[in-house]
Amino acid sequence: MAEPSAATQSPSVSSSSSGAEPSAPGGGSPGSCPALGAKSCGSSCAVHDLIFWQDVKKTGFVFGTTLIMLLSLAAFSVISVVSYLILALLSVTISFRVYKSVIQAVQKSEEGHPFKAYLDVDITLSSEAFHNYVNAAMVHINRALKLIIRLFLVEDLVDSLKLAVFMWLMTYVGAVFNGITLLILAELLIFSVPIVYEKYKTQIDHYVGIARDQTKSIVEKIQAKLPGIAKKKAE
Repeated sequence: MAEPSAATQSPSVSSSSSGAEPSAPGGGSPGSCPALGAKSCGSSCAVHDLIFWQDVKKTGFVFGTTLIMLLSLAAFSVISVVSYLILALLSVTISFRVYKSVIQAVQKSEEGHPFKAYLDVDITLSSEAFHNYVNAAMVHINRALKLIIRLFLVEDLVDSLKLAVFMWLMTYVGAVFNGITLLILAELLIFSVPIVYEKYKTQIDHYVGIARDQTKSIVEKIQAKLPGIAKKKAE
């Protein structure tokens, strides 16, 4: 009598195990957020899904609003843009509040304030959460300070020269574009390059590999001619 029950149980176990296979890490579709673990996969996965257009409506809303804001900042002053945004938001909320009040008066209902659910939300920042944010920010700040000291005090001559060349190129970029224009171009690249790379990954990786090899050979030639670099690498 025990053998039939075991036989009946084994298909259910195998079916449940086979059903769990599609949700395994790395089994998602191209462009889906990689499994980073329950702790690390939070805001990073949300940003990943946003720039890869996983939710077209959500990404379109974020992309459209930020692009309109940057274009507005390029045409008007910051004070004007902020004032217009606040006026637009107040126009929507006040109009909706008046509309709901009129509807409640006509229908003689007692629904209450239309934004009651949002007014009751606790948005206070606890001291523990504030300290956590500060500690997380301090890690990046300290890392940036160490990098700045390394570059400006020439701990590695090649890295400092790379920064000097980059800043020299940025002087030409700054002569053509202002800060807002660069932000607009950066947003366009953020919302277009990842999805294009996902579609043409093989071809792009091929040409990037060729460029990396050529750059590496040029850097090695420069390092061989610079005094003190070869001796430092030999040590």
